[in-house]
Amino acid sequence: MRNLAIFIFDDVEVLDFAGPFEVFSVCGLRDRAEPPFRVYTVAEKSPVTARNGLVVQPHFLLENCPKSDIFLIPGGGGIRPDGTPFGTRREMHNPVLLDWVRQQNQTAEMVLSVCTGSLVLGKAGLLEGLRATTHWKAVEAMRQAAPNTTVLPEERWVDNGRIVLSAGISAGLDMSFHVISKLLGAEAARETAQYMQYDHWVN
Repeated sequence: MRNLAIFIFDDVEVLDFAGPFEVFSVCGLRDRAEPPFRVYTVAEKSPVTARNGLVVQPHFLLENCPKSDIFLIPGGGGIRPDGTPFGTRREMHNPVLLDWVRQQNQTAEMVLSVCTGSLVLGKAGLLEGLRATTHWKAVEAMRQAAPNTTVLPEERWVDNGRIVLSAGISAGLDMSFHVISKLLGAEAARETAQYMQYDHWVN
């Protein structure tokens, strides 16, 4: 069983974290004695208020989070009319989070991002010389955050081997199925999609 940590924060986009949470959580439920992934949320503080006021109680805080085999940074946020950054635009400058990301990266089997979560990975220095994608409205911000990264906004997900990134919001679902296929085989991804009635990955 792999530990899969999803970091959440105020103004996180709901589907960015809840979509992958669902995909990885239900994987293998039909025919495995033990689920292949132990999925949990982690945050710097509790509770977290996601986009549109959804209040979420994370499983762990940064200081007591179990070691992750895979960790995922979702997106969400932007710049308010008064110029104040929120969501990932704020978190990408959060030294506590950046230190945690760098620490997790030292031992993690895989690193994932959804949407503007890529900005956090870029600021943490994880995307140097790699390829990346992000939400279509954050392409320029991505290029500024990681100038030595090739940004491919037309791609739904980009697989660098160990680091896999997806484009905006719903693309995180497709990236999650891709990761399951990569780690457990195409049939495991297909069965998970069939259970969720996510037709794109069933056929």
